[in-house]
Amino acid sequence: MIIDLSGKTAVVSASTAGIGHAIATGLAAAGAHTLVNGRKQEAVDRAIASILKTVPHAKLQGFAGDLGTRAGCDALAQAVPQTDILVNNLGVFGPGDIFSTGDDDWERYFQVNVMSGVRLTRAYLKGMMERKWGRVVFISSESGLNIPADMLAYGFSKTAQLSIARGIAKEAAGSGVTVNAVLPGPTLSDGFRTMVEDTARAQGKTVEQVGIEFVREHRSTSLIQRPASTEEIANMVVYACSPQASATTGAALRVDGGVVDSIA
Repeated sequence: MIIDLSGKTAVVSASTAGIGHAIATGLAAAGAHTLVNGRKQEAVDRAIASILKTVPHAKLQGFAGDLGTRAGCDALAQAVPQTDILVNNLGVFGPGDIFSTGDDDWERYFQVNVMSGVRLTRAYLKGMMERKWGRVVFISSESGLNIPADMLAYGFSKTAQLSIARGIAKEAAGSGVTVNAVLPGPTLSDGFRTMVEDTARAQGKTVEQVGIEFVREHRSTSLIQRPASTEEIANMVVYACSPQASATTGAALRVDGGVVDSIA
């Protein structure tokens, strides 16, 4: 299968590192004119330079702004009035159970993980529907199905993304626009590496070794028995954004390594 996104534009929120960066790289490699987003211009510039090392012919532009705020989303929509592909990747995560997660934390997860995607989709969906082609992807998580008691607000936000993506897919029914959610499992992202690098150093192990141990201890239902790479997640996203995925919409596409113990 050859995925050709030449002539298409793509917006990937939070794409200066981790899964978002891998998605932006994959879309650019497929020929899409890709917008790279981060909160700071320096991070955006570094990410663009990094992608160009991998994809020298990439067509890229940058946007520095906090898309976890209404003002940031409005500024992006004004700077880039339309796109063919929207990947709602922006998200925050961290520990917190029902007792330790305060109101401000709940609000932050809602605004960043949920409302950023709602606002950007609202800004771009109508144009996609009028042009009879478009792709919207929400980056959810297996934690949206396997709700972690010790990351409760995060799990809630990821479940919310599944409902929203399904509902928007119904809104776009018959228009040529598809809307899906992608559910990564444990992934060797920059965030994960930062979280475990001190442990790895103290134990004399690599981050990859600690990642495998984490999966086997905390996600024992994993069928691949290791974290995924960011590129493995990006491969699914690029497919969901492709012309070939025209019959896939309203779906929760799992790239969780089999962590979710379900046949559906």
